[in-house]
Amino acid sequence: MATIHPTALVDPKASLAADVQIGPFAIIGPEAVLGSRCIVHAYAQIIGNTQLGQGNTVHSHCVIGGPPQDKKYKGEPTRLEIGEGNTFRESCTVNLGTVQDTGVTRIGHNNWIMAYVHIAHDCQIGSNTIMANATQLAGHVVVGDWAILGGITGVHQFVKIGAHAMTGAGTTLLQDLPPYVMATGNPASAHGINTEGLRRRGFTETQIASLRKAYKLVYKSGSTLASALEQLGDPLSTGATSDADAAAIALFSDFLAASTRGIVR
Repeated sequence: MATIHPTALVDPKASLAADVQIGPFAIIGPEAVLGSRCIVHAYAQIIGNTQLGQGNTVHSHCVIGGPPQDKKYKGEPTRLEIGEGNTFRESCTVNLGTVQDTGVTRIGHNNWIMAYVHIAHDCQIGSNTIMANATQLAGHVVVGDWAILGGITGVHQFVKIGAHAMTGAGTTLLQDLPPYVMATGNPASAHGINTEGLRRRGFTETQIASLRKAYKLVYKSGSTLASALEQLGDPLSTGATSDADAAAIALFSDFLAASTRGIVR
């Protein structure tokens, strides 16, 4: 049976797994769905049409599933979907989607979301990301797997952040940040690839060497982006010698080819 503090307000229509823990003065709305091993700490709110998978922890004063901060929103039935094993530290806010997009905000698995982070409507967050304190994502932002956003990073609406990318503290992203790339500043500028992070995640030295060459083609060669993309498809230009090398380069080049906002330079 779920452990619910007597001061918590849990709507009888909410769906709670048998082992959920709900702390003092927490609020659980009628459309909330909480999977096994979820923990909701004191004063946190899970509201709106919000689904949490297994093993999520929501700390005090978070508001998960609040309505979009969008003047066009008129109460349409949109939702928030959260995967498994995520941690939301104190005072995070995550909004529902809007009908102007797909109608759903999504967060994957095993994300570490620190205090005061805001994830706006229609954002699509991958898995294993880290968002440091007071990171702010505007609407429709996409964040790839394993990305790390430094404290007080601000992200403009519709910006895409590639897998394994990293920002320094206080970064402002107005354009897309490609996979693997490190950026800092306001506005952001690129500063190489996230070499140490890639090593920690099991990338080989040949993969990393290929990605360094790919980065130089785009950022250091003086080539146009179109020309650099052509060269990225040639193993001789990147030194890719295996399928794993080629796959790492493809993630980078495919992101560049699909970017519509331009990339952080």
